Amino acid sequence: MSAAAVGGDVVWKAHAAMALVQLFNGGFHVITKVALNVGINQLVFCVYRDLLALAILAPIAYVREKRIRQPMNRRLFMSFFFIGLTGIFGNQLLFLIGLGYTNPTYAAAIQPAIPVFTFILAVLMGTERVNLLRVEGQAKVSGTLVCVSGAIFMVLFRGPVLIGSTEPDFVSQSEISAKGQPEPVGWLMSSFLDFGFDNFHLGVLCLIGNCMCMAVFLAIQAPVLKRYPANLSVSAYSYLFGASFMVVTALFMTNESTEWSLTQSELFAVLYAGIIASALNYGLLTWCNKILGPALVALYNPLQPAASAFLSRVFLGSPIYLGSVAGGLLIMAGLYVVTWASFRERQAALGVIPPIARVSEPLIHKDAKIPFQRVHVLPKSSAD
Repeated sequence: MSAAAVGGDVVWKAHAAMALVQLFNGGFHVITKVALNVGINQLVFCVYRDLLALAILAPIAYVREKRIRQPMNRRLFMSFFFIGLTGIFGNQLLFLIGLGYTNPTYAAAIQPAIPVFTFILAVLMGTERVNLLRVEGQAKVSGTLVCVSGAIFMVLFRGPVLIGSTEPDFVSQSEISAKGQPEPVGWLMSSFLDFGFDNFHLGVLCLIGNCMCMAVFLAIQAPVLKRYPANLSVSAYSYLFGASFMVVTALFMTNESTEWSLTQSELFAVLYAGIIASALNYGLLTWCNKILGPALVALYNPLQPAASAFLSRVFLGSPIYLGSVAGGLLIMAGLYVVTWASFRERQAALGVIPPIARVSEPLIHKDAKIPFQRVHVLPKSSAD
């Protein structure tokens, strides 16, 4: 019983950590919108961000996990390689390219696909188990759909202003802020135009690839964490490979040395992105992925628009609309349903099952055996 109590306490800490991660990500969106409006090269920004995160994670992981870190082998090397390739390099780069070819509104509308992709991959890989014949499995699926619907509702429906005043230039400034950034791989994407694609379709494909990369990152990382106890080392190795890919790409894609210089506001944004949004967030994300699993961790991703709306109101004075409030309530409701289902499954695994579950459990197995019982009962009655 004490183990179950301790486990439950750690699980709730993981839930609080994931909420904090999305709050920090919302702050990252607000800070980059304000600080990076001057037009810094986004690829250069990612290089500085990833190198700073690696410089923080690597020494901390080396000191704290020196005794529990396992020696590197080929299997771990390939796992860290693909985690860094998808979760750090592909995730960041494809999102920036997709944002440049579309707009922030469309980019935000596609992000709720991450929990869906992660849920499917986790089920296929066996990391997440779903039994649709049980209430818990049905709650997981329905809660995921409610959560994703809330995020999409926030993006597509604005409604009247509830807090603050209407700002007609708010959306247009956001569009200019995003589209004014340099396109780091324009020469590569232009080759796809020969096949009949236009810029918008290329941007949509990149955003879908961004969601797939994040889903693959969470799905691959979860089984690695089960056999590799050093959580910080997993994040550090991931950033080692991801930052290496980013540096090589930036060296080929940047033309002028002036693109690597930073203003004061850009330096502040890099510090926040590297320390808070990268090192701290990915460290917490890795720890939570080990405890909660990839499907539940990804389900917190739709909280980012709600966190961005709240922080934009606090620091930028942006209005809060009815759609943001209603969508946020749907997201929290979906998270609660999935959390409840995971809690019930964890209790069942530990043997701490409520009386309602104990009564319903034998009924399910009894119903499943009814056809076989009838086969044995009928011959008996005929013999009598």
